[in-house]
Amino acid sequence: MVDSARAARLAKRISSIVASAIGTEIKDPRLAHVTITDARVTNDLHDATIFYTVMGESIDAEPDYDAAAAGLAKATGILRSKVGAGTGVRFTPTLTFALDTVPDAARQMEELVARARANDELVARQAATATPAGEADPYRSRDDEPGDEDGSPE
Repeated sequence: MVDSARAARLAKRISSIVASAIGTEIKDPRLAHVTITDARVTNDLHDATIFYTVMGESIDAEPDYDAAAAGLAKATGILRSKVGAGTGVRFTPTLTFALDTVPDAARQMEELVARARANDELVARQAATATPAGEADPYRSRDDEPGDEDGSPE
C-alpha cells in the first residue's frame, strides 16, 4: 500500500539530515557553498532525490557546479549511512543528487516580467498621445440612419 504522506515526511527528514551533515560533519571544501533545497522520496521509500544549489564564493564569482557534484558523489556513501542511522527505516533509500534549477528559472521569469512591464509602459505612453485612425466615434447612432425620427426606414 502506497503512503505518500509517509514519503513526504521521510523526504523532509532526509533533507534535514543531509543538510546538517554537509554543514557540520563532512569536511570536503567542494561542499562549502552547497545548499540543500528539497528532497523527494519515491512512494516505495527505496529512492531519494536530493536537490541542491551552489553559491559562488562571492556575489560576482560563478559557482563551481562540477566540483560540488563531484564532492556530493564522493560523500554519497557517508550521507546514506547517516540517513539510515537518522531515520530508522528498514531499508535506507539510495541517494541521488540533482542540481536545483528553480532559482535560475525564477530569475528568468523575473527578467521576462520586467521586460513585459517595460513594453507595457511604452505602449501606454504611445496610447496617451495617439489619435484615432478614422472618425472619433466610428459607431452609428440613431441620428445617422435614414428615415423618420423613430428609426424606421421610409
